[in-house]
Amino acid sequence: MSAGLAITQRRAAASARGGILIVDDHPVVLQGFRQLVEVEGVAEVFEAGDIVSGYRVFHRHRPGVVVTDLSFGEDGLSGLSLIRRVRALEPATRILAFSMYDDPVIAARVLEAGALGFVMKDTSVSVFLEALEAVRAGRGYLPHAIATNIAILDLVADRSPLSRLNARELQILALLGKGKTYTEIARILTLNYRSVVSTTSAMRLKLGVGSLAELIHIALSQPGDRSGLPDGSKPLF
Repeated sequence: MSAGLAITQRRAAASARGGILIVDDHPVVLQGFRQLVEVEGVAEVFEAGDIVSGYRVFHRHRPGVVVTDLSFGEDGLSGLSLIRRVRALEPATRILAFSMYDDPVIAARVLEAGALGFVMKDTSVSVFLEALEAVRAGRGYLPHAIATNIAILDLVADRSPLSRLNARELQILALLGKGKTYTEIARILTLNYRSVVSTTSAMRLKLGVGSLAELIHIALSQPGDRSGLPDGSKPLF
């Protein structure tokens, strides 16, 4: 088969599967995605810059595929919420999530919410298109390393919610439970403010909570001092 014929057939198949909705709060990402998929022969590309408008666009146009980021602003759960709502409205919708987090727990939660695939935002164009094509065809897609780590987690994880958190996240969670603000936590752990916000969003994703208040409640419900801070003020790493 010639390269030209293969491209033509791939584009025809793409058109037959319907449009794609991309949801991301970065205009450059939206523009780049549109350019990529139009080259692949997708005729209908819908865009949204936040979760609310993303659901509205989906509700109106019902595209067959949704590609969504997971984090919007400081809300680490927005992408999961959108995935669940889309699948509730149209169970056959094929969803690919992409994220800056390479954490297998987060990837597992994405699949539990109803997505078919998960890919990192810093992946190569060729890998992203491979993931997108797999999801559009109704196949699951996970990077090999993340898939392996999810399998390991399934074998060895205990069922404590805190088993999902790494050492840095446990430190931040403990400090939240002590009533510290993001700014205070950043100072205590020698981090920048955005890193604290980003890590807190990742924790909310892992633990499946919808608000900072719920996260603090989890921190307060855990026995003992799990902060890793001998005097509550000096980081170990």
